[in-house]
Amino acid sequence: MTDIKRFDTNKRMSQAVVHGQTAYLAGQCGTAFAPIQTQTREALAKVDHHLAAIGTDKTRLLSVTIWLSSISDYDAINEVWDAWVHAGTAPARSCGEVQIGGEGYDIEIICTAAVP
Repeated sequence: MTDIKRFDTNKRMSQAVVHGQTAYLAGQCGTAFAPIQTQTREALAKVDHHLAAIGTDKTRLLSVTIWLSSISDYDAINEVWDAWVHAGTAPARSCGEVQIGGEGYDIEIICTAAVP
């Protein structure tokens, strides 16, 4: 059986879990109450950080789920997303509106990636 590796773990959660050659990232957020584009850039920077820590990168993303506190921010976050994702490596992606835990957070990004 393949070992499960956990990264940046505390009592409640791990920021990343690797099983076999698949990595699962916890939801990443930016700074509460910051503008949505800032929150998006910060959340994506955290994705980059966690992927690098486990030996992979955004070109190996398999799927991404983006939760927004308001779907009206869809176009604004896509401007940041489109600049961040490498052409030809876009993962399967979904985006929806939900109540995000924690006051002032407007975006949460959850990822699954392949690990070489």
